[in-house]
Amino acid sequence: QVQLVESGGGLVQAGGSLRLSCAASGRTSGSRAVGWFRQAPGKEREFVAAINWSAGSKNYADSVKGRATISRDNVKNTVYLQMNSLEPEDPAIYFCAAPRPFAPDLGVAGNYVYWGQGTQVTVSS
Repeated sequence: QVQLVESGGGLVQAGGSLRLSCAASGRTSGSRAVGWFRQAPGKEREFVAAINWSAGSKNYADSVKGRATISRDNVKNTVYLQMNSLEPEDPAIYFCAAPRPFAPDLGVAGNYVYWGQGTQVTVSS
């Protein structure tokens, strides 16, 4: 079992920045990566970014490339998502998640088995 707790969401002006945190606990050794997803009202949950715990390899959705940076602190068991130049399309509940072992595609929500409760990001124009 892996527990994930997000924090760092809030209200920010368009063009501003936020850093989201995802603190992992429990059997984190069984999870090779952490992904960030977001879901806006009336829309499906969409992939934002993912990072491998050990190798540090990262991948990003096209919609956030160049504006988002995912990083991890292996000592603190925490993954961060830095979002810059926030746009009106970015408001959503942001979730972090841990995938099932050997999941082939970290960009697919169905490959994740543990989810946090989410943190709300709101962008004002």
